[in-house]
Amino acid sequence: MSHKAGFVSIIGNPNAGKSTLMNALVGERLSIITPKAQTTRHRIQGFLNEDDYQIVFSDTPGILDPAYKLQESMMEFVYEAMEDADIFILVIDAREKLFRDEILERIKAITKPVLVLINKVDQISEKQVLPLIEFWKEKIPNGQILPISAIHNFNVDKVLNRIVELLPEHPAYYPKEDLTNKSMRFFVAEMIREKILLQFQKEVPYSTEVIIDEYKEEPNIIRIKAYIFATRESQRQIIIGHQGHAIKRLGTEARKAIEDFVQNHVFLDLSVKVRKNWRDDDKALRSFGYTKDE
Repeated sequence: MSHKAGFVSIIGNPNAGKSTLMNALVGERLSIITPKAQTTRHRIQGFLNEDDYQIVFSDTPGILDPAYKLQESMMEFVYEAMEDADIFILVIDAREKLFRDEILERIKAITKPVLVLINKVDQISEKQVLPLIEFWKEKIPNGQILPISAIHNFNVDKVLNRIVELLPEHPAYYPKEDLTNKSMRFFVAEMIREKILLQFQKEVPYSTEVIIDEYKEEPNIIRIKAYIFATRESQRQIIIGHQGHAIKRLGTEARKAIEDFVQNHVFLDLSVKVRKNWRDDDKALRSFGYTKDE
């Protein structure tokens, strides 16, 4: 029996629903999800394995005009994903009709299959769907248009079936028991960052990064030491909160999420440090995994 395998890259504007879609397709919660834009900062691969195929999905940061080096690195992840895809998915929020011309031109030049998914159709009326399909057919003539609702799993099965049809014949790229290319430390850091995004407002969530310093598995507990880096002392104080109440709440919420993920008890030790202007610091960005060593 022949085997299919290929790379499927998912791109779109911030908050279009890319991470929700990948989680739904893979059947695992690999990408963190919040209502805030720029939740996803890295390119995260998730593998869907069946006997006769393997799909390597890439979730990517939302497309934006970079304001600092961190965002430049985030856009590099998007461009990399566009380069190596066998199948290309563009996720569009049903309520938006704006897209960067530069990206549209790149998409129209793609010779590989392109699926244009109009997401969140549950948030518009039925009579609005057909005009939207026609609008995006005109914008992206080489795309196959499909309305979906990733959060409600509407038409997600059709997306998956179409991907399987389009996959090239190829042996599996990764061991079939693997679910992702990322480490457990990465996912733990992302879960802590997700809780920061949900708990804090304004600039604080966007100015922080999480690094796992220790991850020790013992028979009945996993001990984790994590550092949260902020850009200013005032942000560090906000994260800690009055008499440590804010960081205690953060630690409790993050620990619960991590325990659900690892299916074990967790001891989580959180500390907050200041690393000024890390979002524009090449050395810091390399240490945080956003840029590669030369």
